[in-house]
Amino acid sequence: MPVAAVIGAQWGDEGKGKIVDMLAEKAKYVVRFSGGDNAGHTVVNPLGEFKLRLTPSGIFYPGATSIIGNGVVINPEVLISELEELNSRNVDTSRLFISDRAHLIMPYHIVLEGLEEDSLGGKAIGTTRKGIGPAYGDKVARTGIRTGDLLDKEILRERLALALDYKNKIITKVFGKEPLSFDEIYSQYCQYADRFSPLIRDTTVMLAAALDRNEPVLLEGAQGVLLDPDFGTYPYGTSSSPLAGNACLGSGLGPGNLTHVLGVFKAFQTRVGAGPMPTELKDDIGDAIREYGQEYGTVTRRPRRCGWFDAVAARFSTRINGFNSAAITRLDVLDKLPRIKICTGYKINGEKIENFPASAITLEKCQPVYEELPGWEKLTGNVRIYKELPSKAQRYVKRLEELIGCPASLISVGQRREQTIVRKSIF
Repeated sequence: MPVAAVIGAQWGDEGKGKIVDMLAEKAKYVVRFSGGDNAGHTVVNPLGEFKLRLTPSGIFYPGATSIIGNGVVINPEVLISELEELNSRNVDTSRLFISDRAHLIMPYHIVLEGLEEDSLGGKAIGTTRKGIGPAYGDKVARTGIRTGDLLDKEILRERLALALDYKNKIITKVFGKEPLSFDEIYSQYCQYADRFSPLIRDTTVMLAAALDRNEPVLLEGAQGVLLDPDFGTYPYGTSSSPLAGNACLGSGLGPGNLTHVLGVFKAFQTRVGAGPMPTELKDDIGDAIREYGQEYGTVTRRPRRCGWFDAVAARFSTRINGFNSAAITRLDVLDKLPRIKICTGYKINGEKIENFPASAITLEKCQPVYEELPGWEKLTGNVRIYKELPSKAQRYVKRLEELIGCPASLISVGQRREQTIVRKSIF
């Protein structure tokens, strides 16, 4: 029963959407297991370019069933909009299902996140203001509303009344704003109930049956390891765990079922929002990487901060996820550079450290120690066989493998599905 998890190994935006879209060809189930509509995946295939926010990237294959797992928080309005767009472009969404344990983003989550960010001023975390964090906060505080609650409108009424009464006290008494209307929200979510009830299932039963039939399952991560609430650059991170361990928790599969963990690494480093990034390039090279690679957020269009590959962070990511192999993406973005650097260590006050620190404050003080390699200065977008890559590009990939600590099974040299060098099959 092959079960593979695709994990973003850096600060997100590594190109997971393309990798999942490609691997989904052989999967029977594709499960999104974490995050919300703050995490977007760009997929380019024969149907065109798509920017997915909640729908699993396996939606383009008629033979695959797509599941939004229990670890995801769902904004119903965003999901409806996304499904309508997919349908308008002749993508069949009839094989999409939603876990009855997934939590819903409510209007008060979005309002409160915006108010909290505004109140922090220059110390704001830099969230996407989409209500993701507050929704996960209610989940662990046991005051959240789940998709399963949409199946019984009286239960929905009770849970909403309890939650909104408390949230309105915060909105009015702490922030001095107008309260939200119970009737408006309840009416809106009753309409969502009518729309989504046929899709809401106990998806753990579906996945268990798939494993019994020995059907391949692909678990699709969102964001990246270095944004994890425990192991990322806290507090500059996200609200759900992007790690391989959460792939099981967020989909309802036992850890023993996981047969392959694929870490997706961009051939350089990017980050969106606030927080430390030791290899960030605030110069012409960083600008050139951003423009050549069109490094702007899929959902937010915010410019990504660009820098050299950080092998210290990569080793840490491999250690806490147990990657069996890596996918190196966006190698083609480096095609024109005459020299390429890799960060192999950090220095703090002249003392070298080789492990990724827990403290964001400590990481902010870290100065990268670089190893420099020659660029290949040849275009790689048409290469499909590893041995046909320029020798200097092969040398770069090999060095990344040594530093990451696992082999590269996939190398991406462009956005399109076919622009991939496959060295070892995952399924």
